[in-house]
This record gives sequence, C-alpha cells and structure tokens, in this order.
Amino acid sequence: MGYPNVRLRRVRGNAILREMLGEHRLSARDLVQPLFVKEGISRPAPIPSMPGQFQWPVNGIAGEAKRLRALGVPAVILFGIPVKKDPTGKAASAANGSVQRAVKILKKACPDLLVITDVCLCEYTSHGHCGHVDGGKVLNDASVKALAQAALSHAESGADVVAPSDMMDGRVAAIRGLLDKKGFEDLPLISYSVKYASGFYAPFRDAAESAPRFGDRATYQMDPANASEALREAQTDLEEGADMLLVKPALGYGDIVCRIREKFSCPVGCYSVSGEYAMIKAAAERGWLDEKRMVLETHLSMKRAGASFIVTYWAGDLARWLSGKASR
Repeated sequence: MGYPNVRLRRVRGNAILREMLGEHRLSARDLVQPLFVKEGISRPAPIPSMPGQFQWPVNGIAGEAKRLRALGVPAVILFGIPVKKDPTGKAASAANGSVQRAVKILKKACPDLLVITDVCLCEYTSHGHCGHVDGGKVLNDASVKALAQAALSHAESGADVVAPSDMMDGRVAAIRGLLDKKGFEDLPLISYSVKYASGFYAPFRDAAESAPRFGDRATYQMDPANASEALREAQTDLEEGADMLLVKPALGYGDIVCRIREKFSCPVGCYSVSGEYAMIKAAAERGWLDEKRMVLETHLSMKRAGASFIVTYWAGDLARWLSGKASR
C-alpha cells in the first residue's frame, strides 16, 4: 500500500512522539574535549584561528578540567607543547614534560575525569613531522621506538588511556608490547587508526605549533580518496592490540566510521577537527549559520554514522546545550 494509506508524516506531527522515536541520541557522556598544554606560559593564550579555545599553562589546567567535568564532560585528551623542540622530539617522553605534568595534576585535582593522552612527535620536533627525519624522509621504525617511549612516559604519569596519532606502521604493536612489559597491560589504547592527510587540520597546527617545516604528511597519513584502505588500517591496528579506533576528521568521513563499525565489533570514535570547528565558528560570527543548531546537527550525524565517542572542541558547549544549562 502507498499514499494515502501510508503517511510517514503522521509520526512527525507530535513533538513528544518525534523525540520518543528518534533513532539516535547525542549525550554529554559521548564527548572528549581536547586540551593544549603549553610550557612557559602563565595564563591561557587564546588561539586566533579557533575562537574560544586556548593553550593552557600546565599549572592552570586543573580549573578548566573541573569546569568541563561539572558540565558533564567525562574525558579530555591532552596535547603538549614544549619550550624547546629538537629534531627527534625528545621532550615527548620527558618525565617532567608538559603532558606528563598535566596528567599528574589532573588525576589529583579531578580524579573522576578520564585523561587520555595524544601520543605523537609533531608538537615536539623542530621540523614539525610526526616522526624522525633523515634527508627529508620520515623514518618509520626509528619513530616507532620514540613513540613507544612517549606512551610509556604517559602511562607512568598516570594517564588513563594512550592514543597514538602518528600513523606510523607498527606503532600500536610497539606501544602495546612496551606497556605490557612494564606492567601496564590493563591500560587501554585508542589508535588513530584512520587519519587522513586532510586540509581540515590547519588551525590545529597553529594551536599545537606543529606545522611541518617542509613537505606534507601524505606519506604516512591516508589519502582522502581511499576507503577500503581504512579497513586495512583498522584491522591491522586491532590485530596489534588496539582497544578502540578513531577516525579523523569526522565531518566528511561518516562513511568511514560506518564501514568500520559494520566490519569490526569494537568501539569506534571520530575526531571533529579544528577546521570543522573554525568553519562553523566563522560562519556563525558572520550570522550565516546558527552555531548551536549546526553543532548539534553535525555531531548527531557522527553518532548516526556509528561513533561510540566524539573528540570535539565543542564538548563543553555541547554538554551545556544538551543539559539546558545557561551560557557561562
């Protein structure tokens, strides 16, 4: 039977019924807030290309974490910015590095907050690449060893979860092996398993001060044209010991999240990246878009695609909007 007996609008006419029959829900418990922790500053430094986001002093991170937790945000992911950079990114694994110190502060000040640490070298290297470089080439195996040491230093500082984001081959196995050897076999690992070489990252590179000094990251991050390759990356990381997977960016890659969820029975998250944030912010500032409406819609689409969790710069705002709390 068809129209007029079938009228799909019948279930849309009543607001209570619409809410009851909604197939997907966005909740504050789905959200992870990225935080940039910078050495050598004494007060929050605004990030011009990301209005409302800041580089936080290590000793000033607890207040922001407590604010987020009070709003209902359950987790943060930390990115460190050192005072001194060098070709091999030694500061990434320093026991008193920015992330390592921030983890200790957060676990003491806000013990019920899940603290995830991004494991990469790009913020720490003088050339801005995610690994060691020789003659203009990013070296895979040497980089993996350094990444494993960085992840171990985060674990020893008290991180709840480590999340390698570099896209080097074999880094999940190396990190998992070293963590297990050192007694951290119960520490979960989120792999940025599917990270595309995207133009959406530009504001992040301002925030993390990690823009490459030469070339690009196309030799180790994925080609945006490829989808089947994403499944190979996901499978490889799961076989190496990843507990959860992350797709980055989010807004243009919902199909990838969906395909991974359909193929693998593991939690899959996505990262709503800096370029997505900056675009909506800029349009909203000009009155072209309703920021709240657009953010709720885009993030609901990420849940609809199959995301178990969402890393997003709007985590605090979303938690507030979803709870109905007034603006800060």
